[in-house]
Amino acid sequence: MRPGALTVGAVNGAALLLSLAGFGATLWYGVDEPGNALAFGTLIALGELARWGAAPGEREPAPLAAAGALAYALLGTDAGTATTHGVLQIVAVVVAGGLAGIVPHLARGGGPGTDHLARRVLTVAFAALCFQPLYNSGAVVEHLGQGPSYAFFLLLLLVLTALCDAVLAAVVLRARTGFPFGPLLRDELRALLGIGSAVCATGAVMALAVAAAGLWALPVLAVPLLLTQVSFRRYAAVRTVNRQTIASLARATEIAGCTPPGHAHRVAALSAAVGRELGLSGAELTVLEYAALMHDIGQLSLVDPVEGGATALLPVEEQRRIALLGGEVVRRTGVPAAVAVVVERQADPYREQPLPARIVRTVNAYDDLAGDGAGAALEALEQLRLGTARDYHPDVVESLARVLARGGAAGVTSAVAG
Repeated sequence: MRPGALTVGAVNGAALLLSLAGFGATLWYGVDEPGNALAFGTLIALGELARWGAAPGEREPAPLAAAGALAYALLGTDAGTATTHGVLQIVAVVVAGGLAGIVPHLARGGGPGTDHLARRVLTVAFAALCFQPLYNSGAVVEHLGQGPSYAFFLLLLLVLTALCDAVLAAVVLRARTGFPFGPLLRDELRALLGIGSAVCATGAVMALAVAAAGLWALPVLAVPLLLTQVSFRRYAAVRTVNRQTIASLARATEIAGCTPPGHAHRVAALSAAVGRELGLSGAELTVLEYAALMHDIGQLSLVDPVEGGATALLPVEEQRRIALLGGEVVRRTGVPAAVAVVVERQADPYREQPLPARIVRTVNAYDDLAGDGAGAALEALEQLRLGTARDYHPDVVESLARVLARGGAAGVTSAVAG
């Protein structure tokens, strides 16, 4: 068994054992404050029902459920009355509410993966373990009171919980994909500034509001996060449409017979995998993917098409001319200027290129040379290694070799999906 599979299995196994312990303890000792448990369990279930399918860049598809779970973990009093629920009951309520909310999604074949559920259980348990023993012992109220210091304490716990979740998510992705841990963690931390910050803030405010006003505060505070979720969903839809538009433009070279079918999408998928391997993340990967999709669009300006669309076999000056033509076309499409720069510079000597252009050039050459069959792929990779003196950056070629050894872009995609 691969070490990555062991890591993922350990994370999921720990979440499962914790969930079983939570249900067992709750069934044995009974439910403390059933009204609170029912209210927060219902909120979590509704949040899961309102989830949307996770698309690239969407770290938290069920923000209301996440905020409700954090609020229950940080709940010390209900309308001034001290609560007595413990860590294991919190885990049981969060798991029960989450399972109730995802059943309809599972029935439609669109439920969340086990990694997401495991992270939810472990991070909520972490927050509850940091808060409940201190609060129940009276140490928090004794030293901080119920004023701004208490609110700051909750905020600090939420920051630690968010960091724990980010590290856990990066560890799981590292195990599944083999990508470097640093860029993955950086992606997760950047995501905290978006919907993650709204989730943490709402969770803290919910806990404080229920402590002061009771459970009636929950539906009032759930509305802003739902509106934020709708806005974020529309933004994600716009991004999806933009990517589909660029993908359609990339197919123009195939429709015109300039490049083989699927060439642009193969180069884009493999370039993204190599970019991850080399530490690119976030917006850099987006620019890389768009440039890879449109890297051959300059061929539309040629009077005589390149045989087989294999620009890697052309003289250097001809490659540069096509690249400049492609950059000019890209600039007219409204795509970010950084994409046009990568397209324009993909044929420059690699010492003068930015990293995304080095990746596109190397991966394009590999796809042009590889053809069908393992033998042709190995021969193409060897030709790239021979060209590292001038044409292809050695680090990019070796990163491409590692990605191919793991199964190429298809292997990466299946790992992420799993």
